[in-house]
Amino acid sequence: MPGSGKSTVGVLLAKRLGLGFIDTDLLIQQEAGRTLQDIVDVDGYQALRGIEEQVLLKLDVHRQVISTGGSAVYSERAMHHLKSAGIVVFLDIPLHTVLERIGDYSARGISRRPDQSLEELFSERFELYSRFADVVINCVGRNQEEVCDVVAAAMAKVR
Repeated sequence: MPGSGKSTVGVLLAKRLGLGFIDTDLLIQQEAGRTLQDIVDVDGYQALRGIEEQVLLKLDVHRQVISTGGSAVYSERAMHHLKSAGIVVFLDIPLHTVLERIGDYSARGISRRPDQSLEELFSERFELYSRFADVVINCVGRNQEEVCDVVAAAMAKVR
């Protein structure tokens, strides 16, 4: 979910475990040569999803903590690629927390249909995240360090 802390917790986790860190939103922007919002504004949300899928499928996922863009879950191929050599973690936060953290989401480059509310997007993605996740972390009432602790402990059990 946007605002779930994927990037921040991902960096903390990578440092703790001695792994690399990849933020795919940055890779998408680098590949496209423009911001996520510009891609959505000019080419549409489907174009952003297509670029994201291409970026994810090219990744070497071994020994990496990867913070994906929120729409990664729309690509079954990309999710299977991520799961092929790693553990997919869903940082679960409630909708009201998403709204608090991201504020005005109109400039965040969120891949959603033009007629789709953030609430509808949340519901749609929640279902997909839950389906693909190897581990679901309830982040309510936890700061980033605590979420990192819980993720690290959960990963140790799954391995």
